[in-house]
Amino acid sequence: MSLINGSTSQALLDAQLELWHTTFAFIKSMALKSALDLRIADAIHHHGGAATLQQIASTATLHPSKVPCLRRLMRVLVTTGVFNNRSSTSCAGDEPVYSLTPTSRLLVGSPSLSPIIAMVLHPTLLSPFLELVSWLQRELPDPCCMFKHTHGQTLWELADRDATLDALINDGMVSDSRFVMDIVLRECGEVFQGVSSLVDVAGGLGAAAQAISKAFPQVKCSVLDLDHVVAMAPTDTDDVQYVAGDMFESVPPANAMFFKWVFHDWGDEECVKILKNCRKAIPPREEGGKVIIIDIVVGAGLSDLKHREVQVFSDLYMMFVNGIERDEQEWKRIFFEAGFNDYKIMPVLGYRSIIEVYP
Repeated sequence: MSLINGSTSQALLDAQLELWHTTFAFIKSMALKSALDLRIADAIHHHGGAATLQQIASTATLHPSKVPCLRRLMRVLVTTGVFNNRSSTSCAGDEPVYSLTPTSRLLVGSPSLSPIIAMVLHPTLLSPFLELVSWLQRELPDPCCMFKHTHGQTLWELADRDATLDALINDGMVSDSRFVMDIVLRECGEVFQGVSSLVDVAGGLGAAAQAISKAFPQVKCSVLDLDHVVAMAPTDTDDVQYVAGDMFESVPPANAMFFKWVFHDWGDEECVKILKNCRKAIPPREEGGKVIIIDIVVGAGLSDLKHREVQVFSDLYMMFVNGIERDEQEWKRIFFEAGFNDYKIMPVLGYRSIIEVYP
């Protein structure tokens, strides 16, 4: 083999392997999307937690001619840790039996993360990345995000007009809220101790606020969101009040403001505007006033490759709406510019953190 820059053959092969591993990374995501769309985890769960290829194919209503292709899809999903497999000796020979892993168990039951993963992998949200180079190379009207560059309108404008997309987003955020709030309230409930009233800003259908209200009945919880979102809010709960409004205009007064996965949707200027409205709506720190944020702090928490990759992948992903995942210094800058005096970062939610911001 011809050597490049004096590299050994093995070094060249290792570099080639890394290149192809990165090139084929989309296969991993598309295999997971296929598993979601075919409800493979549900099929395995339906069969008592272990299912053969034929059982999965039957439940997923696959054409019989595609069973060999399903075997290849399952091989990818097993290799990437989504499912397990083992051989079952039968009269027909060794037949693979597939079972759930801790990862795929998150795709069945309640709370299930299937809706949030389905949202992230939806073609409408993925297609802007095919225009990434075009968007980077062109001077476009500000703030023309990749999504608007691709679809002609922002994600929020399209969701306002497209009920299916709106439901996809709301269902995704509800599923994430149910998952993460269970952990927050179990492990970090002290964050809400002493809070008398709370507004879940841009809280969607109120899954997070409902969880907080259930765990802390003494806290008066409200959800602020846009008219078309509040119109779909549940009507069978008296524990949470829903308020139609725009966080860029004002937020209702309360002891604490709560944001889950909101600030990463927006640039610094927009975030400062939201935070200034919060600053006006909460009491001084001595009276318990604060802003509670669940979001990524790039570089915070565990430093292994998987955590780092999820944080920076999410940062690039959020670029499609002109959003950003911030490191501590970037968070600090918008907090102080908005008139806040102190903050505390708690990297206790895996790749995400809880941030308390004080006036």
